[in-house]
Amino acid sequence: MGISEELDSAHHRRQLLEKLMDQYGESLTRLAMTYVKDQYIAEDIIQETFLKVYKNLDRFEGRSSYQTYLYRIVMNGCYDYLRSWHHRKVQITEKFTLTHEEGNTSEKHLLDKDKNLELAQNVLKLSIKLREVIILFYYQDFTVDEIAKTLDISQNTVKTRLFRARKKLENQLKEGGWEW
Repeated sequence: MGISEELDSAHHRRQLLEKLMDQYGESLTRLAMTYVKDQYIAEDIIQETFLKVYKNLDRFEGRSSYQTYLYRIVMNGCYDYLRSWHHRKVQITEKFTLTHEEGNTSEKHLLDKDKNLELAQNVLKLSIKLREVIILFYYQDFTVDEIAKTLDISQNTVKTRLFRARKKLENQLKEGGWEW
């Protein structure tokens, strides 16, 4: 490959990476947050993810979508962090930020915010296997098929985990006094 072809390839990779960062950066950070529960660590994992993607873009075979590819890398990065010595030695505090419209201070909004926070806290209490399917399905709008490909499990396993996660959440919320 000549110098001009290498420059074109590098330019193309850079443009694609910028597009992927713009398109998926926020949702990937939110996903990482649900695993590691720390904004700075989540951002580090996302930065590492995009470095890996940039270095390996030429090897991407297109057997999955870029979205599935990115989510898998982020989840692996989160798993690696959660298994790390650093994580086991440092107590992580649960943080879950909710966005809301500024200026809306109605009683309904405050009740909705409290319910959303309580629901989010209960989702974070689930085991990782149950939490990840709930987050991908409800918060990231993945289909069962996309979740199966991302997690490298069968669609039936995804459905089973979704069922178990919903049941567990329902029980947790009933114990907390939620009315259905």
